[in-house]
Amino acid sequence: VLDSGIAYLVLAGYPVSPKDEEYVLVNNKCQCVTVTSKFVPSEENPDEEILVRNIRIMVPLKARENISDPLSPLRTTFIYRMSELCKNCEPMEIELGGVIHQVQQGNSCEEPQTCYTYDRNECYSSPVPLLYHGEVRHVPAALTPDSCFAE
Repeated sequence: VLDSGIAYLVLAGYPVSPKDEEYVLVNNKCQCVTVTSKFVPSEENPDEEILVRNIRIMVPLKARENISDPLSPLRTTFIYRMSELCKNCEPMEIELGGVIHQVQQGNSCEEPQTCYTYDRNECYSSPVPLLYHGEVRHVPAALTPDSCFAE
């Protein structure tokens, strides 16, 4: 479901490859969404170019409601809001009146992002029962070892 609310966004992008003129505006690995833009010749007027945006959504099969719990029920609803996908929560410094301030361009950055699959940059773990000296203990097991043990 794409959010039908009106949102006015100004996005800058980076090219997909050095020779390609298609620009990636959003690459959200957590929600499996990529948004690209490209100028193409207009069908009505070949001398003009129009901007075309492509939204690629990969719906992960067998995604769980709680990705850290392999026993949670399968997810059946996926919601995509362009305003959330395009928000930029990276802090940056600006100077106002000779004073440096930390700001971020996005709002609602404190809310956790709903993840439909593992973001390979994040460390996910799940408690696993382990029998140790006759006693069952729950220890965290890494679900994304590359992220959890990267130096």
